[in-house]
Amino acid sequence: METYTQYDAVGLAELIKQKQVKPKELLEAAYQRLEAVNPELNAVIRSRKEKAFQEAEQVDINAQPFAGVPMALKDISQAITGEPLTAGSRLLQNNIAKQDSHLVARLRKAGFLFIGQTNTPEFGLKNISEPEIYGATKNPWNKNHSSGGSSGGSAAAVASGIVPVAGASDGGGSIRIPASFTGLFGLKPTRGRTPVGPGNGRQWQGASIDFALTRSVRDGAALLDLLQTFQQEAAFHIPLYDGNYQKDMQLPIRNRYRIAYTTASPVGTPVSKDAETAVHKVVRWLEEQGHVVEETEPSIDGVRLMENYYIMNSGEISAMMTGLEKAFGREMTFEDMEIVSWVLYRAGQNVTAAEYSRSLAEWDAAAAAMADFHQTYDFYITPANAHPAPENGELTHTVKEFEQLLKVDSVSKQHQQQIVYEMFEPSLTYTPHTQLANLTGQPAMTVPVHLADSGLPMGVQFIAPKGWEIRLLQIAGQLEKTEMWLDTKATKNNQR
Repeated sequence: METYTQYDAVGLAELIKQKQVKPKELLEAAYQRLEAVNPELNAVIRSRKEKAFQEAEQVDINAQPFAGVPMALKDISQAITGEPLTAGSRLLQNNIAKQDSHLVARLRKAGFLFIGQTNTPEFGLKNISEPEIYGATKNPWNKNHSSGGSSGGSAAAVASGIVPVAGASDGGGSIRIPASFTGLFGLKPTRGRTPVGPGNGRQWQGASIDFALTRSVRDGAALLDLLQTFQQEAAFHIPLYDGNYQKDMQLPIRNRYRIAYTTASPVGTPVSKDAETAVHKVVRWLEEQGHVVEETEPSIDGVRLMENYYIMNSGEISAMMTGLEKAFGREMTFEDMEIVSWVLYRAGQNVTAAEYSRSLAEWDAAAAAMADFHQTYDFYITPANAHPAPENGELTHTVKEFEQLLKVDSVSKQHQQQIVYEMFEPSLTYTPHTQLANLTGQPAMTVPVHLADSGLPMGVQFIAPKGWEIRLLQIAGQLEKTEMWLDTKATKNNQR
């Protein structure tokens, strides 16, 4: 156990190749850790212990780069053949995946052993992981607080030392938010960089991508080497990086970057002193490294950006429910889903094709504005979250709020979208900075560099031009060597 919790995924893979440990021994350690901490954390909602040990017999430590390394997968979009994939929804509790997702197939081919599936809010719609069907995932740093969402189960699994890496996805910050709340490294790659499907060429019109949560930067780089792809059937593509992320992230930064930053919320909500302190610490460090840092923002209407984001959410959930109605042979009812899903479903019924198309055009306008912004500034830095992690249940709707949301069917469609915005506003107050990179398609990362007065981690977000993951990794790799970088409480990264 001591060995297992001290090493990142790359380190564990090296130990296996050197025959210092066996895949089964690492699996045993992973399940021991799972059994010790998961009853309190509720990070992993479904174990596949017997199958994992069977699969351990098949790995090839000479041919597979991560042969025998334990990993968890998120219970949405990361399908395992023959296993449930419920997306945190009671509607899908009997859904069984017919095949591996393309991303899971890549990870399996690399030799990872999937120990189980991690908790996520229903349909990945929240920045906390508290689905009614499985219950709340708790933060390993303080179990009274949330680990974030929608990849909150994966974040808690990594931060608590159950696994060194875990599958995650990011449609509005769902990698970066839980990474920030739990002291992890969270990278959202460029749109089109990682696999999608099968069965679809985009997720949430390109806002959502699948990747992972890691403790170390080099694990993030190694996974990017493994997962970057060109798919003929995918809607979006980015030129493949022709170097090696894991090796190249160690190269010295020879450029003198010009960097913009802000601590202000793009939607006018309050930002905590802790969030401001975290950003200012990174700004001072960057200036010490010789970079030019300036406080400024791109010319993008943050409120309008979120309105467009919610139009997409409404349309996508409505389309999904229409498909489920066909599959179930009946109409969906309020009893089938949680209140957030219901409101989006009903509001989406009244979003016209023209409105949806105009909304996507405004995404593109924001992407153009950011491309212009990056002509001057190489990176854009913001808080990853405006406040430390909320308490468990804090963002649950009150009875009065619940009753107001139920009125969604009795108001005009303009008022419906106002209800959607107000429904998400309390959670948006915690995390107003991450959605921009999803709508523009840019790579972004959260680096764990600050501990709030409450003892909870706080991350700082870097957004870069499309295709610049290597430069994000290089900066993160340098930050990782500083005293600012947080270790998880349960484990330390031994990067020999």
